[in-house]
Amino acid sequence: MILLYVTFPSEENTKEIISLLLEKKLIACANIFPIKSMYNWKGKKEENNEIVALLKTKESNYKIVKEEIEKGHSYEIPCILKISVEANLLFNSWIEKETQ
Repeated sequence: MILLYVTFPSEENTKEIISLLLEKKLIACANIFPIKSMYNWKGKKEENNEIVALLKTKESNYKIVKEEIEKGHSYEIPCILKISVEANLLFNSWIEKETQ
């Protein structure tokens, strides 16, 4: 099982992409959190409100999930981090059942 950490500029963009991924059964679920981000961008220090989503899916879906996020994401360079995780047996079984 993997967890994808993805940042978005708005809740609208976040929900749009997550809804598509859920409809296509590419992820089993997602958690959405508002965050404050600070970073360097094109020579300037930036500070913005963003949304972070934690997406849960199986390892074999990573490539297509990443491609779908990149297609619909409004950032020039989206942050998509893949984290391998180990879950309890029942939760892992549910992830497998809910994704293609």
